[in-house]
Amino acid sequence: MTTPSTPAGGKAGQPAEPATRQPGAALPRQAEAEAVAPRPAAPASQSASQAASRPGPQAVSQTTAQAGPQRPFQNRQGLGVTPPKPPEGAREGAQEGARAETKRQPEPAQDPAQEKPEPPQEAAQEKTAQEKTAQELARERRAARARRLAAQSQAKPPALRPQGQPIPVRPMPPAQPAAQPAAQPPARRPAAPVPAPAPAPAQPLRPPARMAEPRRRHWLILGSFLALVVLPSLLWAGYLWLRAEDQYVSTVGFSVRKEQSTPAIDLLGGLAPLASAGGSASDTDILYEYIRSQDMVERIDARLDLRARYARAWPHDFVFAFDPEGHVEELTDYWQRQVKVLYDSGTQLITLKVSAFTAQDAQEIAAAVFQESSDKINALSTIAQDDATRLAKAELDKARAELTETRQAMTAFRMRSQIVDPEADLAGQMGVLSGLQAQLAEALVAHDLLLDNAQPTDHRVTQSQQKIDALRRLIEAERAKFGAEGQG
Repeated sequence: MTTPSTPAGGKAGQPAEPATRQPGAALPRQAEAEAVAPRPAAPASQSASQAASRPGPQAVSQTTAQAGPQRPFQNRQGLGVTPPKPPEGAREGAQEGARAETKRQPEPAQDPAQEKPEPPQEAAQEKTAQEKTAQELARERRAARARRLAAQSQAKPPALRPQGQPIPVRPMPPAQPAAQPAAQPPARRPAAPVPAPAPAPAQPLRPPARMAEPRRRHWLILGSFLALVVLPSLLWAGYLWLRAEDQYVSTVGFSVRKEQSTPAIDLLGGLAPLASAGGSASDTDILYEYIRSQDMVERIDARLDLRARYARAWPHDFVFAFDPEGHVEELTDYWQRQVKVLYDSGTQLITLKVSAFTAQDAQEIAAAVFQESSDKINALSTIAQDDATRLAKAELDKARAELTETRQAMTAFRMRSQIVDPEADLAGQMGVLSGLQAQLAEALVAHDLLLDNAQPTDHRVTQSQQKIDALRRLIEAERAKFGAEGQG
């Protein structure tokens, strides 16, 4: 190293001119470090975090280095240039970072025996992060230095000194030992940072799907839909519009009522309405089945020629018209499709809807069905009345025969017993028997009272016993007249 020398002609108190460096002379390491301009201040949060992550003695040495005096910048050509002053914001940020690092107190170290070893994975991650931080700081310093050199070279070229004049070098103050912190317990090792979850691997982007093209199955599905749904619907709609004939509907409603009468069942009170309602419902069910039966079809066909009326649209409307060559069973099936019978059990009303190809045919068929239904109900009623009359006549004849026999038996009894009115005679006998039974009860009570006060050999006890025996004999004699033996 070169020895610091005082420039010639210098006076005390005056700044010394920078001395020119001799070729081949090396600048001190401290001078090169001071030649770099102070880096811009980092944010307070970043300075505090960096200070917290370093041990205590290192923070103190960094604070001392930042607080040292500034020296003139010396370039590689030996020209002394005063470095530009950093901005106020950068200076304040550096000072705040230095104060934060100075204030940080080392934490008491934990006992090595109790200290838990860090996992190798966490230690490797922490070491990698520190290396990355050091590399980034070095790159930032090199970039800032290059920018400052470029700005200074463009602003004003440095003045060249004569070759013979030496470069003054400021004397370096003796290095002071760094302040040693007070004896404190060993710092506690900072807790290992929790490793962040590893980011999910990036999923490869799938190429965009190409335009879908119809395949064979798609054409099959489309063809099936057209053949099974669209085509039948179009054919049916075309048939209904072009070939089907118009039909007319005639509606008839009626109910079945019986003639009001007062039968013997009315003696039972409220059962009469139930009996009449049951008969009406039975007749209605019979009529419902009769209208849909083959017998009704044959009667209406013989009366109105159903085949000709329902075959008017044949063969133009071969779906809804009747084939005139069909059998009676086919005509019955067609009749059940054209004639609808609706029955309401609540009102006992039968509604008849008859369809035909003309309005007149529909009305005539409905009227014929109503007439045939009325005839059938009347016939059923007539048959029921005849049956009831026949049964009543039989009951009357039986009652007359029983009455004759009873009168003959009564006459024979009167002649045998010489009793004109058996009922009156029987009532008198019943009165005598009741009186004797009352006297016997009184005699028994008196006999019991006498036994309580007298000896069994007393003549009053003997007379009371004789009276009781006489009353019992009379009661048995009266009962013998009715054909039964009495017991006392």
